[in-house]
Amino acid sequence: MKNILLTGSNGFVGSYFKDNYNEKYNIDTFSFLNDKLEDLNLSNTNTIIHLSALVHQMGGASEKEYEHVNVIQTLDLAKKAKASGVSHFIFMSTVAVYGVETGVIKKDTKCNPITDYGKSKLKAEQELLKLEDDNFKISIVRPPIVNGHNAPGNMKSLISLVDKVPILPFGNIQNKRSMVYVGNLCHLIDEIMVQEKAGIFLASDDEPLSTTRLIELIANGLDKKVYLIKIPFFESLLKLVKPSFHKRLYESLEVDNSETKKVLGFKNKYSVEEGIRLMLNA
Repeated sequence: MKNILLTGSNGFVGSYFKDNYNEKYNIDTFSFLNDKLEDLNLSNTNTIIHLSALVHQMGGASEKEYEHVNVIQTLDLAKKAKASGVSHFIFMSTVAVYGVETGVIKKDTKCNPITDYGKSKLKAEQELLKLEDDNFKISIVRPPIVNGHNAPGNMKSLISLVDKVPILPFGNIQNKRSMVYVGNLCHLIDEIMVQEKAGIFLASDDEPLSTTRLIELIANGLDKKVYLIKIPFFESLLKLVKPSFHKRLYESLEVDNSETKKVLGFKNKYSVEEGIRLMLNA
């Protein structure tokens, strides 16, 4: 049984991994907020799963804060891991490193992050890869938005909206947006660990969803009757007033995970429909 060190264990993804894989691995946890790196003993650790990060902050965070948490702390941990004989370091990154807001993201899509968050994650990736050698493997996972029960962010707001409002102006939207269910993301991490595979891996559910289809699945899961209608000029008005909302609701952003599945011989554990159902009903 492998000995794992998990950071970010109290976060959304970390808590899911800890709860669902604690019988397969010996899982220890580390918190940069509550523990001291100099006191951390990694002599018996095989793999580190580094999920701890400063993510998008609604109130804003400075470039320096992103640099400290996502780059400096990551490298401090990785350097200690390598010096201690840890053989595998798995780093949770993000598709934000591509800086792409519409279109299709593939593994070889050029990275050009536009946010401080994305820039800090890409820098951490680049510096981690400089530490890699035959005895210290680096695996980088780049997911899009992660959904699941009690997921933070916009999904919770959308679920609440569908639950409370029976008529919504989101009918016949034909976009395609990729997400990944937390169970599929953790299954991917597990597979990377089992195979001890280094490299860059794109995480995604196998089927992108339109906004209309997503709302329909949420309504079905909540056993709610929701009428989706198309209102003239609503899209144009939203694009003018709330362009960021318009992008998420009307434009497409697909993640192509075919290379990841090919390299690992990997299959997602849950379908898109199963992920939505589990998101709503744990």
